[in-house]
Amino acid sequence: ERNKIYTEICEAKIDSEYFEEKIVQTFSGAAKTKEVQCETITVAEKGMMVTPWDLDNPLDVSETEPAETEKPETPAGKSSTSATAEEQGQAGAVPSATASSITLAESAAPARSHEEQECHSGAILTSAKLQQDLVVMERILMENIFQPKLAVYRQIPVLMEPVVTSDAEVEEDEEDEEEKQEEAAEPAEGPAEGAGPRLELLWSYRCDLTRGHSVSSMAWNKVNPDLLAVGYREFVSRDKKKGLACCWSLKNPMWPERIFRCEDGVTAVDFSQARPHLLAVGTASGRVAVYDVRSRQDTALLDSSASLNKHKGPVWQLKWVEQEGGATAGDKEERLMCISGDGRMTQWFIQQRLDCSDVMQIKRTESEKKKLPGERERKSEGPISQQAAGMCFDFHPKDTDIFLAGTEEGHIYCCSCSGKEQILGTYRGHEGPVYKVAWNPTSTDMFLSCSADWSILLWHRDSHTPLLTFTSVTAFVHDIKWAPQSALIFAAVNEKRVEIWDLSVSIFDPVLSCAASPEGNLSSLLFASNAECLLLGDSCGQVGVWLLPSLAVPSTDQVWLCSQCLGSFP
Repeated sequence: ERNKIYTEICEAKIDSEYFEEKIVQTFSGAAKTKEVQCETITVAEKGMMVTPWDLDNPLDVSETEPAETEKPETPAGKSSTSATAEEQGQAGAVPSATASSITLAESAAPARSHEEQECHSGAILTSAKLQQDLVVMERILMENIFQPKLAVYRQIPVLMEPVVTSDAEVEEDEEDEEEKQEEAAEPAEGPAEGAGPRLELLWSYRCDLTRGHSVSSMAWNKVNPDLLAVGYREFVSRDKKKGLACCWSLKNPMWPERIFRCEDGVTAVDFSQARPHLLAVGTASGRVAVYDVRSRQDTALLDSSASLNKHKGPVWQLKWVEQEGGATAGDKEERLMCISGDGRMTQWFIQQRLDCSDVMQIKRTESEKKKLPGERERKSEGPISQQAAGMCFDFHPKDTDIFLAGTEEGHIYCCSCSGKEQILGTYRGHEGPVYKVAWNPTSTDMFLSCSADWSILLWHRDSHTPLLTFTSVTAFVHDIKWAPQSALIFAAVNEKRVEIWDLSVSIFDPVLSCAASPEGNLSSLLFASNAECLLLGDSCGQVGVWLLPSLAVPSTDQVWLCSQCLGSFP
């Protein structure tokens, strides 16, 4: 009986609109409106036999066709039959020429459409919308790659992806952790060799563009603490390369956000405080330029090339300084200060063009030599040799009218901007060029200096002899910086190692000394403005971001006591 019912159902399916022969029973699709329905695509195939003659001479045929249509007068001796034959021959030639021209027109249409497609694709690739979308995609990729390192830099918890494991794997992991804890607890009984604080490399700012250059200077943006400006110059003098000034962002450590190319090596960079979008750049040729980092163009906003007072030697250091000079009391204006190898300390004014005036001229100190018996008195040196090359400077953290200037002779001058060439004091202690001077940001009567004579000297403003001398290795000390979180901690870099000194711990040995650049020589350093990290630039064109160990920050009483002890030294 059930089979009979099934047979009736199968017979009822035949020619029925309610059933279709498919795997499953489905409903008929809903009819679409005409607005959402696409037009029917018509496809047609066309073909034609074309000879080489048709491809090579279609234009000649089209040009001669009007001439052939003008029939010449036939002589009287010609018969009408010959004229008819000629007309038939011409009638047979004209369709062949017309077919050739039609064929070329049809073949030219796809070529034009291909060119239009290329122009359209080029417009898409150069559109601002696509560029913005690529920047967003790039930011997402960089965040995924450097997320753990950036979290450590910003001192936030590192997000770890949960790993799903079985019970057996969990037991094995617990056993491995117990074994590791036991192994770590065994050496704790005695002091380990080489134990002490270490630097941890988070990442490096480098790319193919900076390879072969040496990092000359670094500066943070005063408003955006994630924007870093780095100056590059050539490391090998035989292969002269153009200088670079690059702006790196914390959001992309693999490629700079802005690239400014200079004809000569970049020796100094610094961001403005009042106008943080302005970047000042000094070069080895004495050129001073101001760039607008908001613009993607490579040209300088202002340039000193047209100035009559431009420097004739390398600009070794420049800095934006706020000084009192407003119309009302208490107003401050920002000025760009530079020191150059031509012995001049200049002050630049940013107006419609870049121009400067001399703050002071550094004169060379004549060395006192004993006169040998019978030796004639030497004539005084010429005016050119009387200028001593300036190497570095630093303004007082509280009184911007006072600054220190280091020279190639090894002398340090304490000067004032209020009087012309007014030198308040001279500090003699180095036997080589002074590469950097730095006031202590807290104990403002102390300052440091480093030199090519392998030494670091600690000075007091009222004493013209150094209070302490720090020497650990026989190498040039290129850069020094006071730590922002402590008045007794400073960092220094020589050719191979970075050293961190803590005066509250020891004045004889650094608390940390390690080789931070195995590929090249270290050239500059900079403390991070919003993290406990240290940036180190080397001669290979890379800037490494290193995580500092947790150093003990001295209390206010310890700082005061140490300052009083150092100030009481003769």
